[in-house]
Amino acid sequence: SISLLWKEAQTYPLFSLLGEMEGHMFECVNQAAVHEELEDETRRLCDVRPFLPVLKLITRNCGRAERILDSKIGVLIGKGLHELDALQDQQVKDFRSKMKRVSEEKMQRMQLMSCGEWLRSCYSTQLGTGSLENLIDKHEGDTASLKVSLHCTVTELMDQALKKWQTTHGPEEDIGTRSDYVLRVSGRFEFLFEDHPLNQCKYIRDCLLANESPHLTLVHCDVVKAMFEKEISTIGSVLARKTSNPPLPLPPKKRPPTVSTLSVFPAHQLIKGVLSFVHLAVRAGLFHGTELLCKTAVSSESSSRSEHVWNKTLEFDIAVCDLPRMARLCFAIYAVMDKVKKQRSTKNTHLNKYQTIPWVNTMVFDYRGQLKTGDIILHCWSSFPDELEEMLNPIGTIQTNPYTENATELHISFPEYSTQPVVFPAFDKVCIYSQYEQHLSCYRICIIVFLFLKEIMERDPLSQLCENEKDLIWTLRYDCRENFPQSLPKLLLSVKWSKHEDMAQLQALLQIWPKLSPRDALELLDFNYPDQYVREFAVICLRDMSDDELLQYLLQLVQVLRYEPYYDCALSRFLLERAQSSRKIGHFLFWHLRSEMYMPAVSVHFALILEAYCRGCIPHIEVLKKQVEALNKLKAVSELIKLGTIKTKTKQAHLKEAMMTCLRQTGFIETLSDLQSPLNPNILLAGVHVERCKYMDSKMKPLWIVYNNKLLGGDTVGIIFKNGDDLRQDMLTLQILRLMDLLWKEANLDLRIVPYGCLATGDRSGLIEVVSSADTIANIQKTSSNMAAAAAFNKDALLNWLKDKNSGDALDKAIEEFTLSCAGYCVATYVLGIGDRHSDNIMVRSTGQLFHIDFGHILGNFKSKFGIKRERVPFILTHDFIHVIQQGKTGNTEKFGNFRQYCEEAYLILRKNGNLFITLFALMLTAGLPELTSVKDIQYLKDSLALGKTDEEALKQFRQKFDEALRESWTTKVNWMAHIVAHPS
Repeated sequence: SISLLWKEAQTYPLFSLLGEMEGHMFECVNQAAVHEELEDETRRLCDVRPFLPVLKLITRNCGRAERILDSKIGVLIGKGLHELDALQDQQVKDFRSKMKRVSEEKMQRMQLMSCGEWLRSCYSTQLGTGSLENLIDKHEGDTASLKVSLHCTVTELMDQALKKWQTTHGPEEDIGTRSDYVLRVSGRFEFLFEDHPLNQCKYIRDCLLANESPHLTLVHCDVVKAMFEKEISTIGSVLARKTSNPPLPLPPKKRPPTVSTLSVFPAHQLIKGVLSFVHLAVRAGLFHGTELLCKTAVSSESSSRSEHVWNKTLEFDIAVCDLPRMARLCFAIYAVMDKVKKQRSTKNTHLNKYQTIPWVNTMVFDYRGQLKTGDIILHCWSSFPDELEEMLNPIGTIQTNPYTENATELHISFPEYSTQPVVFPAFDKVCIYSQYEQHLSCYRICIIVFLFLKEIMERDPLSQLCENEKDLIWTLRYDCRENFPQSLPKLLLSVKWSKHEDMAQLQALLQIWPKLSPRDALELLDFNYPDQYVREFAVICLRDMSDDELLQYLLQLVQVLRYEPYYDCALSRFLLERAQSSRKIGHFLFWHLRSEMYMPAVSVHFALILEAYCRGCIPHIEVLKKQVEALNKLKAVSELIKLGTIKTKTKQAHLKEAMMTCLRQTGFIETLSDLQSPLNPNILLAGVHVERCKYMDSKMKPLWIVYNNKLLGGDTVGIIFKNGDDLRQDMLTLQILRLMDLLWKEANLDLRIVPYGCLATGDRSGLIEVVSSADTIANIQKTSSNMAAAAAFNKDALLNWLKDKNSGDALDKAIEEFTLSCAGYCVATYVLGIGDRHSDNIMVRSTGQLFHIDFGHILGNFKSKFGIKRERVPFILTHDFIHVIQQGKTGNTEKFGNFRQYCEEAYLILRKNGNLFITLFALMLTAGLPELTSVKDIQYLKDSLALGKTDEEALKQFRQKFDEALRESWTTKVNWMAHIVAHPS
């Protein structure tokens, strides 16, 4: 510690010049090659992990409490705040200053809350959807310590519980009144409040649907109050020592735009770091979303061996006054081969594949709405030619490449149009242009035109509109508002964004447009709709989402932050506001952002939002820090296992012993104990059950970690830690499965889906929830067969396994669970094109629920003999499954008929929500998932859901696939046999 250093330094000359000990601290270079200030001296060196065993003494610049907070936030988010301080970017400074003020106000409001208000704001009750009417009679009379009606409220339940306690223990024991307690779900950090009847609480509903008795605990308010006071104390220790922040600078005075016949971008442009033996040219285009506003401009060719220079003015055929607010200028630098090289390149096209094209984008207006002027240096990104249409990449980031040393450097110069800054007009000025039309009434249109308009509006989001259709939609925009308000995206695609008059009329129309449902509004956050007022309208619609609904779509909402060109936007503010009002949303927002901090295109943007969240939720910092440290420890164990496997070929038993020794070390025990599960913050993990931990035998050697549940003695929680696998595709697939489950339940169809937890936590690392009492089909088959080759053909194995786990009525219930879940996953795997299905990635719970794991191939991509091949993925329906569904009776057509009916009903429900699925996948296009890179990949969904066809036509297509799966069930068995023989362990 620094005190030891000070003690040692007293013996050295000039000690008196050091000054006060409190005015200094240590700094080191960490594993990420970043200077890290070690403000918190309680951290151990094994947790800090400096790159070299060297610490530097530096002086403090401000108050200790503020420095400690800054240091903790920097370590937590994976980017030191001094890196943000060092950015010479006024937009970053303004955003941080504003968010700091907003966050402090939020913390000050929390200090004024009562204990009850705090509990509700941080841990609101999760509510369920769908009907429970068919379950009420069944469960009211279940044997339990307390029998109550499902319609009774939480308050009434607490009263009855206290009354029973008093009866059991006698009146002499003073247990207080209901107001002294809160009701918590046993085993979870989840509370039920008196505002809701029991049948609305998600936990109660889940228990009833799983045929389990709910377990609840009465917690004395003193326990909750102690938690509350600890959090308020944490806030007070930081806020009390902080100095007040200066007010934000006033925005620049708005001025009308200068009108010009041409928008000109002269360039003294040069490129460094590219091949010097070819001719280079620059292509530039002005875009609004993916729409090209005018013809692209191309520079002359430059040939040089060092720096390429063009003294070329690039002109665009659009007036300055017609530039939309969110216009972006996209550049690509490409090589122009001579005739000989061109001829060669046609013969050797594979050589061109490896020639990268530098590209870069920049906004035409800055974050304050001011037209950019003067010289700008843009550091380019690299890509392959076949990734881009016409080489330009409008959907790409507008951030420049932070790795400037190896990046191609493009110098451009924006012209000065006026002695005064040209500023995009304010909203009220824009609306002046549309005043003459705002009272325009709908005129009657003939029924033929109306039906044609209806047909256009009902098309899926992937359907392209021709110019005539766009003109019709724009002409009939008021009819669209009256009759098809959910068709706003198609209207926006019909606007001529290169005409300021049309833009103005659209802004006025948005003010009177009916609010969309949150699910419909999600599409407006796609890249095709960059206009800030459209996106603000979308966020207004999203405000109607409950916390549970927001969690359902949070993955996409974080990804579309990539489409936001400016840090301070409606979506960022909305996500921060909701995250700081609900600890669970805050938890998952943190991890979705934190897991992608290694990506250079988003690291600054995501760091700013993470910093703002942490400042507005100070008590959550320590909770999240504990999780980050625990994951670092698991990563260290994982690397130890992988190193032992690769280098020494150590025997498995020795490696497992080394793993256990590692987990028993004091540093590991302390770090891995008493934390909230990153997969579900409602679960408190007490300590690692070391004897039951292991590593798995697959390529990346995932760790199988067993925890004790802190809130429920004797209960264990299993998690799998993966290091080296990208879990983002699994996370997306499981999210979609969770949504399918929700949509089916809303239609009163519960197909017993098991959407287990999965969370990416960093670059190719993350966690997966272990589903209890479950085994793979392969293991079930191998257990009952002596020969591996015969295992896949043992049709009785699965049914016998269920019989061993369930007897009497429980077996009938298990077979029904199997039938329902098999139907759900058959439909889901068909619709999503989930490939590489075999008996090792299909599992069954002892209760009968079947579920799939490992979603490495989706949208029709799956393994074949020659690598990845795209084709339709049929149902996975084997004789074993049919044998269980028919209860082991070959002629049980009634049960199989029910199964078929479940499949068809489930498929039709998904079809009704086809647009939602397409939207959710479209919003993930820039996430960088290997099998979701273009709109062509999403076309698979459109085909599998048969969008554009009638229900009758779609059902006919589905039935053909169903019958095909039945015919192919023998082939599936042969494939599974080959898999079992190839993977005997």
